[in-house]
Amino acid sequence: MSTTDIAEKMVDRAAARAGTGRGGLLRRLATSPLGMAALLVDLLLLLLVVFGPMIWGAAAEEFDVDNMNSPPTDGHLFGTDSLGRDILLRVLVATRLSIGLALGATAIGAVIGLLLGAIPAVAGPRVGRAVVAVVNVAVAFPGLLLALFFASIFGASPSGAMLALGVAFAPGFARLTQTLTAGVVGRDYVSAARVIGVGRLRIIGRHLLPNVADTLVVNISLSAGGALLAFAGLSFLGLGVQAPSYDWGRMLFDGLDGIYVNPAAALAPGLAIVLAGLALNLTGEVGAQLVGRRVGSARLPAKPATGAATSVADGPDGSPGADDLVLDLRGLTVSFPRGRGEKSVPVRGVDLRIARGEAVGILGESGSGKSLTAMSVARLVPDPARVDVQSLTFEGRDLSANTSRELRRMLGTTMSVVFQDLMSSFNPVMKVGRQLAEVATEHQGIGRRAALDRAIGRLRSVSISRAEQRALQYPHELSGGMRQRAMIAMGLMGSPTLLIADEPTTALDATVQRRVLQLIAGVRAAEQSALLLISHDVAVVAAMCDRILVMYAGRVVEDIPVDDLLAGPRHPYSRALLAAVPTIQTDRSQSLRTIEGRPPQPADYPIGCAFAERCAFASEKCQQDPVLEPIDNGSVACWHPQQGPVPGVVIDSPAVVSRQRATTATAGPVMPSHEPSRTRERGR
Repeated sequence: MSTTDIAEKMVDRAAARAGTGRGGLLRRLATSPLGMAALLVDLLLLLLVVFGPMIWGAAAEEFDVDNMNSPPTDGHLFGTDSLGRDILLRVLVATRLSIGLALGATAIGAVIGLLLGAIPAVAGPRVGRAVVAVVNVAVAFPGLLLALFFASIFGASPSGAMLALGVAFAPGFARLTQTLTAGVVGRDYVSAARVIGVGRLRIIGRHLLPNVADTLVVNISLSAGGALLAFAGLSFLGLGVQAPSYDWGRMLFDGLDGIYVNPAAALAPGLAIVLAGLALNLTGEVGAQLVGRRVGSARLPAKPATGAATSVADGPDGSPGADDLVLDLRGLTVSFPRGRGEKSVPVRGVDLRIARGEAVGILGESGSGKSLTAMSVARLVPDPARVDVQSLTFEGRDLSANTSRELRRMLGTTMSVVFQDLMSSFNPVMKVGRQLAEVATEHQGIGRRAALDRAIGRLRSVSISRAEQRALQYPHELSGGMRQRAMIAMGLMGSPTLLIADEPTTALDATVQRRVLQLIAGVRAAEQSALLLISHDVAVVAAMCDRILVMYAGRVVEDIPVDDLLAGPRHPYSRALLAAVPTIQTDRSQSLRTIEGRPPQPADYPIGCAFAERCAFASEKCQQDPVLEPIDNGSVACWHPQQGPVPGVVIDSPAVVSRQRATTATAGPVMPSHEPSRTRERGR
């Protein structure tokens, strides 16, 4: 049994012990003091709201002229009002109107506020800035002043007061939502939803708000208690409920007239307001626990689709046709504003062409612009970045000339992205199968059940055991290797002609890394897909790719076939990267090779060659920008290109390396160096 299988079994046992069912969660809440108190209080309020007017409504309206303004007695526990009506019965009957109006005002404020707060995360920069400015101005005013202002506009009535309070609460909800969604909108699963074509409102409802729901629930419940108090205040001031109707605020106002004769007349509605407010707050705390649980259970589909599974071949595709371009990118520049007209440019003038079935790797240190280049192709560069291209053609179609809807439809079915961060690649509050099924429901017109069956088939195709069970689990219930394979399965829900893999093996152990790379290679062969692989690992790109782009300081400094890279690249930076790869023959008594210095920051790129300060071959000529020019089988941007093997690094012949890469689907990645012969035999 492999290490991965053992880890998966441990995950299964942990999930089983956790009692992930919703019924189990309710049982735990019922056995806790907080949960039991919330259930009892909510049940009591619900009974009063539903049955209070039915049971005591008539009795609360009975006049008793002989007992007007009576103090508490055996027959009237809180006394009577100026018309002899029982105060306790009226408090019980007023529960429906008081709670209903408070919850209505909270709902209005929450809906308006959540929409205003989430729109900047998915709208364009102009709309987003305008909404944020409006919210900032509204938040600057005290909520009570806003409520009084809108109450005078909507009129002195229960509905007018409810609208006034709802609109007054909206800016606070909007500001909170903006703050919470700002930490979610940059996650990879939101980017994945955009790639598959999910609309903006559905992104808000499915991916943004559910991931901040626990905090929102607590604040909404607290606001409900505040709304109850604020509504009582409006009625007390005569701007809310008008006679002959009554709520707790109106009763409090009436009770103050005789407070020296019967203090209980004002005490009863005041106690009701306090106790109901505490009950709403308590309900919010328990609701946050319910929403905050990221686990659950559901019934399995009656019969999984047997035809949905896709077999994955064991080897990468062969030589692609050079003229059959899938992607043609010319002159890509990505910039970020810095203020005062300044900007940083982390990607500068990148050209990228990928043929059908070809595997192209982008190699370089962190910060060299690899991921930004790939995300620009998928139209996933976040605001406020500005992306400029001379031309961007995907499958013969100009992406810059298509509408947003056409782009979503095309990118959701023919382009797939495997993100780097496993924990942020999936929405933590959506089950894995449902997230995969979004592609089918959005673009293929398939029903929910059929889409889930297709998702299960895709999970099987990437060698995930018990796919039916995994589809109904949340991402945190899967191991790292399973999450990565599930992310690849999401890309297979359509028919991708280009698979973009951004550091797909980061933070994975060697066993899982090997299986993931095998899977990607198999997907290429089965789907005849092109591959764009971003990595800083020379061994991974050497094992997976046909051609490699070496990036430094936002530019492509060398475009070279992988065989030539291993045999000896031309650019000094490429050679330094290769020399820094440790091998089995590396002398342990010596320090590992490093590249002296640090890459320049995008805002401070030097004039001329950006690598000159770290290059041993730099000269005065390097003060001029080198141009990427054809040389041998590739291209290099350097005034002093080198030749021959990298000193101190032993490299296999191109023929051996090609055979090793041809067996990647069954043997895993191959280090670009000599290993003991028995190790290489096992790899074959």
